[in-house]
Amino acid sequence: MQEQEAFNTPEQPARTPLRELTKVTTGPRAQFSSTLHSSSSHITSSRRQPYSSLKASLRKGFHSSVKSATPDPEGPGIAAFLLTALSFLLIVITVPFSLCLCIKVVAEYERAVIFRLGRLRKGGSKGPGIFTVIPCIDTYRCVDLRTVSFDVPPQEILSRDSVTVAVDGVVYYRVSNPTICISNVENFSHSTRLLAATTLRNVLGTKNLAEILSERETISHTMQSSLDEATDPWGVKVERVEIKDVRLPVQLQRAMAAEAEAAREARAKVIAAEGEQKASRALKEAADVIQESPSALQLRYLQTLNSIAAEHNSTIIFPMPINLTSYMSK
Repeated sequence: MQEQEAFNTPEQPARTPLRELTKVTTGPRAQFSSTLHSSSSHITSSRRQPYSSLKASLRKGFHSSVKSATPDPEGPGIAAFLLTALSFLLIVITVPFSLCLCIKVVAEYERAVIFRLGRLRKGGSKGPGIFTVIPCIDTYRCVDLRTVSFDVPPQEILSRDSVTVAVDGVVYYRVSNPTICISNVENFSHSTRLLAATTLRNVLGTKNLAEILSERETISHTMQSSLDEATDPWGVKVERVEIKDVRLPVQLQRAMAAEAEAAREARAKVIAAEGEQKASRALKEAADVIQESPSALQLRYLQTLNSIAAEHNSTIIFPMPINLTSYMSK
């Protein structure tokens, strides 16, 4: 009976461990199936979502699975790896002579920007001091970090009040980021010079002649701010801008000189008239005082005689006393 029951009892399948059930093969198809499974569970859990959002989530999951399965196209590649290995091999074979080509030195005020097979090396610029390069595959450029000055050539500018003036200046700048100034612009020095000339013309074109002659400091500050903002993507810092000279046309110089001379003459006449007015008031006050006291007139007479005697003249003229004329009139 036991054998018959054992024979009639159906065989139950062996239980598979949970760890084996959770194993998932890697690859785009497996990732896409897992994405579909998560998306379906998301659909059942949130049935109130609109169809468009569910469709977008499915599309996003599919693209993410395909993107994760696609290899990264960036990288040096096999050719670059072979060249690097060959260069290292040549360096090892030619030691110690190869050290002369591998070891470089830059000064305290310099930085070296290194390119390996045309790509910018990680870590930014190198220096100051010693750094190493691989002669066959590395190239570098040294950048001076000291402040550099250059003269802006004279620019013929038409001011706001239609006066033509020639203005020149000087600009002080330095490199703030060596990596950017090498990789972002071909010739940062030449570009900065051209930009300074155009900025000078643009700024002075909005001023009249009086403002150009009197507000040089304000104009310099405006130019410095504009140049610094424009050269910041180049890794260049403009520290200072100065206006050197403002030259006017010869005819305008003569007209301004005549105007200044006329203003000086008018001012001199006003000063002379004010002096005569003050002298007349003082003389009137003196006459009033002398008229009130005859003794003051006698003292003035003696003072006049004293001044005549001090001049050492050959001919001395004595003024007639006033009281004598009064007696003669009687």
